Amino acid sequence: MGNYNNTTCSIDDSFKYNLYGVVYSIVFVLGLITNCASLWVFCFRMKMHNETAIYMTNLAVSDLLFVFTLPFKIFYNFNRHWPFGDTLCKISGTAFLTNIYGSMLFLTCISVDRFLAIVYPFRSRTIRTRRNSAIVCAGVWILVLSGGISASLFSTTNVSNTTTTCFEGFSKNIWKTYLSKITMFIEVVGFLIPLLLNLTCSSLVLRTLRKPATLCQIGTNKEKVLKMIIVHVAIFVVCFVPYNSILFLYALVRSQAIANCSIERFARTMYPITLCIATTNCCFDPFVYYFTSKSFQKSFNISPLIKMDNLFKIDSATKMALPVTHEELTEQMNINNGGELMSESNFKD
Repeated sequence: MGNYNNTTCSIDDSFKYNLYGVVYSIVFVLGLITNCASLWVFCFRMKMHNETAIYMTNLAVSDLLFVFTLPFKIFYNFNRHWPFGDTLCKISGTAFLTNIYGSMLFLTCISVDRFLAIVYPFRSRTIRTRRNSAIVCAGVWILVLSGGISASLFSTTNVSNTTTTCFEGFSKNIWKTYLSKITMFIEVVGFLIPLLLNLTCSSLVLRTLRKPATLCQIGTNKEKVLKMIIVHVAIFVVCFVPYNSILFLYALVRSQAIANCSIERFARTMYPITLCIATTNCCFDPFVYYFTSKSFQKSFNISPLIKMDNLFKIDSATKMALPVTHEELTEQMNINNGGELMSESNFKD
């Protein structure tokens, strides 16, 4: 893309250090409080751990693992020196990637689970079980840890005369041979596929709710369902779409697949900003727990803004509803099929 000489393209992105330091400090405080409280609810206050709670618990763990590494990053960005050694540098890099892409995948699991619960409430009963949810979560952890560890192998410390750096300073050759390929793989598997699944599942849920027989039963509660879906999709889109879009461009620039100084300036300026936005996801995930789980609301003795048990009512002709807990299903319909459906609403004739 035109003549380009890396030595003549002057780029000053030093603003990122103070930006990272401030944002990481805020995220550390808020993320630590909200996710510790969420994990405490999941482990000690909720009476039953269904498949939805399993996904949310794993999402909270992913957030906390990242939050615990933030004090080291805060120190580094304010002092521009990494005294903690190469191993901790790699661990911090792995924790960041695990959080970003683990969060996207666990949010996708929740979205797909909600889709199955609403659109196929009866046919999905044998699929939506705690055992299958645990297997899916294990697969997600294996995937994100593999990708995170592979990328963090290059997050080595670079020692100069006065300072030691971490998370930066990768050579053009490393970007061309390794990092660009790893980045593209992560982008497809960890971002594009989850994004399409989230948007597709949400649109199909909304289409199901627009059916006349369903609308007749839901009434004004449709607006509350929309709020629940909007919160989920907004966290995904606002936190992750900007970062991954710029990351794709950033990888092309750093590997010199795109050799244009203006584009490189844009990518290297926007990358720290979008990365900071992405890290705030661990502060917003508890909103997903609140809007998705009635049990989560009750555990804090909160009078919920949205009464999840009133979101859906079943029509005897169409049998369209959001599935219920195993206990509620057994009590109301005397059905015991060994699989839980969802913990958030009741069947009502």
